[in-house]
Amino acid sequence: MPDLTPLLGTRAQRGFLGTVVLQGIVVLTMTGISFGKVAAHVNTGSNRLFRTLPCYFALFILAQLFHIILTFDALNLRNIIQVVGLLIFQACLTIYGGIQIQETRTALVQTPGADCATNYVTCSGPGSLWAAIEPFQIVVPIICGLALGVMIYFTWKLYQEFGWAVFRMVGADPELKDMFRYYQIMIVLLKFDYFAFTGLTMQLLILVLADRSAQFALTIAAIPIVLILLTACGYAVGQEIKWLMQISLTLMLASEAYFIYKFSRLFASGSRHQYDSTRKSLGVFIVASFFLLLATFCVGIKCYLDFDKGLKSSKIREPNSLPRWRRDAMRESKSAHPMSPGPSPDVRATYYTAGEPLRERISIE
Repeated sequence: MPDLTPLLGTRAQRGFLGTVVLQGIVVLTMTGISFGKVAAHVNTGSNRLFRTLPCYFALFILAQLFHIILTFDALNLRNIIQVVGLLIFQACLTIYGGIQIQETRTALVQTPGADCATNYVTCSGPGSLWAAIEPFQIVVPIICGLALGVMIYFTWKLYQEFGWAVFRMVGADPELKDMFRYYQIMIVLLKFDYFAFTGLTMQLLILVLADRSAQFALTIAAIPIVLILLTACGYAVGQEIKWLMQISLTLMLASEAYFIYKFSRLFASGSRHQYDSTRKSLGVFIVASFFLLLATFCVGIKCYLDFDKGLKSSKIREPNSLPRWRRDAMRESKSAHPMSPGPSPDVRATYYTAGEPLRERISIE
């Protein structure tokens, strides 16, 4: 039976969102303490090695806010595909948190054999700055890993509640359901593309903030271009605008070249020194962003090939997948006009109602 409960009306929904929020509070507290301890003793902008801490802290702030917003969005839309995407995102955060431990140590421990009494910041023994923040660094991937396990449990419960919603919005036609599934995957990928690009740009700006070079200008210029690209692509795939989709797909390939270029900068002789303490984590981030955009491009091609096949006229969202205020407005409108005709047979065919026999379904040609 379909889920007719309001947003956050079930234990699984509250549990999933609560897990993400609680993790965000703990992770941001741990990273905030680490950053505060470092900032109290060193100027993080004075040395490229020290910039890994503000880079790490800023990325986790962005990641946790993004995680909470997309979790609420997924529960509001009853979108199980997006929920699964959040699990993958959570796994990536866990891995990134683990990588960051070693990179933070590389940034701070520059004289490992030195006496910590006179080299508190750069030594590695007991009583060093690294020893003071190491426990807080270790807690981050542990908390993320535990939260991932809890989220997997609640995802199974959520699938039982509304896993049907994505696949039954366009009637019984299997071809339309397949096209709609790819459309939903495309929209979810674009949402994660926003985070990947914003996170990468933010890290690069922090690392080269003091270098007023062509690289800095190029990074700044890329921000509006890519954000406009992603927005235009989402609009094009939703409205099935072929020329705009063609431009978006072409620019995606150009963006892939940008990722390759940025990855090469991590190892080029003239720029590798800028990334001494962030090469591993930034490299993993760039590679992940590259393959995420590549997946978006491939799914975008599939969506483009599905244009003009009847999906646009069949993108009728179920009342139960609409935000609550929209459902209330629909009920008020219906009560205010009791004699007004109901939805067309094609629309009724996509609705599932509780306590009523299903009406005859009319296939969509």
